[in-house]
Amino acid sequence: MNVLVTGANGQLGMELRRQAAGATDRFVFTDVTRISGLETVYLDITLPDAVELICESEQIDVIVNLAAYTNVDKAEDDPSGADLLNHQGPANLAKSAKKHGAALIHISTDYIFGGDISRPYKEDWPADPLGAYGATKYLGEQAIVNSGCRYIIIRSAWLFSPWGKNFLKTMLKLTSERSSLKVVFDQVGTPTSASDLAGFILKIISERRFKKSGTFHYSSEGVCSWYDFACAIRDISGSKCVIQPCHTSEFPAKARRPSYSVLDKTLVKETFGVSIPHWWDALRDCYSTMVKENLL
Repeated sequence: MNVLVTGANGQLGMELRRQAAGATDRFVFTDVTRISGLETVYLDITLPDAVELICESEQIDVIVNLAAYTNVDKAEDDPSGADLLNHQGPANLAKSAKKHGAALIHISTDYIFGGDISRPYKEDWPADPLGAYGATKYLGEQAIVNSGCRYIIIRSAWLFSPWGKNFLKTMLKLTSERSSLKVVFDQVGTPTSASDLAGFILKIISERRFKKSGTFHYSSEGVCSWYDFACAIRDISGSKCVIQPCHTSEFPAKARRPSYSVLDKTLVKETFGVSIPHWWDALRDCYSTMVKENLL
């Protein structure tokens, strides 16, 4: 089976690369950026002809879309750019998937919800995005659903890994350089291991579990605030940095963030029979990997 991966040089793509190294399926890793030492085919998913060409020439059976416009604040000033990558790009992939009979696995976000409900969000609850990022990601979901292709949409949240830019790496840097810092405590969600999510994606592919379309939530188990997450990162690294809780209003940003975006994972566990690690255990495993492989 031929698997096309877009956005393969991002943090989730890097984890997918690592875990797919011994897979029997053939993976074609693509991105618009290049990383030295990694084999990457250039692909801009916002260009429909380019998407069609690679799907046809490589005889693609499964598309895994990890490409996205993820700068939440910048999206407020560049909504057309966010729409192009988060909405039109997935629409192009879905159109080609439909034409070639391929399945599309697409990563979406907790930011499609408004965060005004203090119960874990279920897949069929109404979307209410607070900004351009969430709005364009939801439009991308709708384009996939309406395309008629076979799809699995996976909404996730608060991704962390040894790769790219993420909260874990930022906190490791800040707590090693500063004696104190403030982190918001009034935004609650669930950190998610990119390694665990990549493993779940590969499980879907290896078990050919994409014959029936659907939308699912996948994040690590447990609930915490950004403050709680920061304290856990500090503790696991051995830093003595003092972290103080603060309100979101103390750090004004372009885009509003949902105050509560915990995802209900009942459906994904029942459908795929997956056991999802707690975010603390996943954090410990990730940090151990970073130490072992000199990635700090």
